[in-house]
Amino acid sequence: MSMLTPPGMGGKYRITGETYPRMRPPRRRGRLVAAAVASVAALGLVGWGTLQLVDVFTGHRHASDAASAACLKKASPAPVKALPKPGTITVNVYNATTRSGLAKQTADELKKRGFKIGDVGNASKDFDKKVKGTGVLLGPATALDTSLPVLGTQLTGAERRTDAARKGATLDLIIGDRFKTLDQRTAADQAVIKLTEPAQTAAVVKKDKKNC
Repeated sequence: MSMLTPPGMGGKYRITGETYPRMRPPRRRGRLVAAAVASVAALGLVGWGTLQLVDVFTGHRHASDAASAACLKKASPAPVKALPKPGTITVNVYNATTRSGLAKQTADELKKRGFKIGDVGNASKDFDKKVKGTGVLLGPATALDTSLPVLGTQLTGAERRTDAARKGATLDLIIGDRFKTLDQRTAADQAVIKLTEPAQTAAVVKKDKKNC
């Protein structure tokens, strides 16, 4: 037995010359293959999960952007509609009460406030002694959101009516039983300003944008 032969290792394990037996354990190829497959699978799951997260967050962002845009659009102030000035509005003043002189007095005051005056006199039989309120403001259909609101600032309690068959742009102010006088000029002038004043609209828009 050679001096290089470990104890208990004889026969085929005899060490002779320069040849030595390899003492490492056998390769575990099966485990390496399984580990490689598991790594690939894990990487695939990670990639799929990342794509799902991107889709979720991207979709949420797009939805959020769309909702914000819709909210801001809704909060944007509508353009203020240009209303006619008193000097461009012609008013007929009629008295439907039993009190005399009201038509002329009212027409004179409206003229001082810048309105143009047309006919002045007693109301027609359709209204004479039939207007129980403060008055009736009558005009064509096109005046509903234009000249009628402007004239309405002078007599806030008056009823507003339109006649689709009526021609022209002239308005009628028909004085009723409860009429005493026109609204105070200062209050009426302020009411005209508020019809086109954007301040209140801007405050509401600011609040809506904050909520967005």
